[in-house]
Amino acid sequence: MSSPFTGIYPAFYACYDERGAISPRRSAAFAEHLCRAGVQGLYVNGSSGECIYLDVEERMQVLESVMDAVGGKVKVICHVACNNTRDSRRLAAHAESLGVDAIAAIPPIYFHLSDEAIAAYWNDISAAAPHTPFIIYNIPQLAGVSLTLPLLERMLRNPLVRGVKNSSMPAQDIQMFKAAGGADFTVFNGPDEQFISGRVIGADAGIGGTYAVMPELFLHAESLLRRRDLDGARAVQFRINAIIAALCSGRGHMYAVAKAVVAQRHGLELGGVREPLMNLQPGDEQAVARCCQLIDSALQDARRRGDRPDFLCGTKEEQA
Repeated sequence: MSSPFTGIYPAFYACYDERGAISPRRSAAFAEHLCRAGVQGLYVNGSSGECIYLDVEERMQVLESVMDAVGGKVKVICHVACNNTRDSRRLAAHAESLGVDAIAAIPPIYFHLSDEAIAAYWNDISAAAPHTPFIIYNIPQLAGVSLTLPLLERMLRNPLVRGVKNSSMPAQDIQMFKAAGGADFTVFNGPDEQFISGRVIGADAGIGGTYAVMPELFLHAESLLRRRDLDGARAVQFRINAIIAALCSGRGHMYAVAKAVVAQRHGLELGGVREPLMNLQPGDEQAVARCCQLIDSALQDARRRGDRPDFLCGTKEEQA
């Protein structure tokens, strides 16, 4: 057997209207845009979706818009964790009712809980969606809790636990989690800057917060890996990392810059970010322009080499 989840899964951005409310129309348009790019799935309501700043109803609204737009066309994984079990279970049941392909959850944050308490939290969430695969989301640098092998082994007693979205920085964690879970257990690479490293060491797929800005480049890197062109894949990773550095170079939050890049390159207005995240600040237009230039240059070089001439998701001018 092999993993049922492979390929590129952009982490979906929260899409707001001019008043800062969730926009179903913009959410649907963004989902359709990513689907046209050729990605294999979407990861909805995670960190990149500003989930901790949205209420339960807003997160339901986002998922409903995505499922209405692209459900059944690509796989959809919905992150359902809140900082309490009751709301998390409500989101899990709602996600299952819409037919998502999997749900995911970080551990509870703020209080430091025992492995037993974390396992109970995850299992209670899973029980609210008894027909849906469950993905553990390991992001210790933000959650303050690391997924350990003993905790993973405890969770593997739950037959619905089918994978880990691993955003810890040591690539070795991917190897260990994959070995513990087995061939049909999915490990997603989380850190975008080490997508190639994660895939080479054993990740089956990738979920990332910058994929939505440049899905073509991550799809290209994945294609080169599958063709065993490691030199080519590494070169694309270097271009990706330069773009990520540019995304992080503004005074506003990275996702504010990312949404502005999507708007400039594709004409898709996604709104800003929700406070306390900082929206674009004076001077950040230089970071946006730099990101667009780097992405366009990388795509042009790939086309020039003939590596993948059929990019489906181009700039506004290329789509015209």
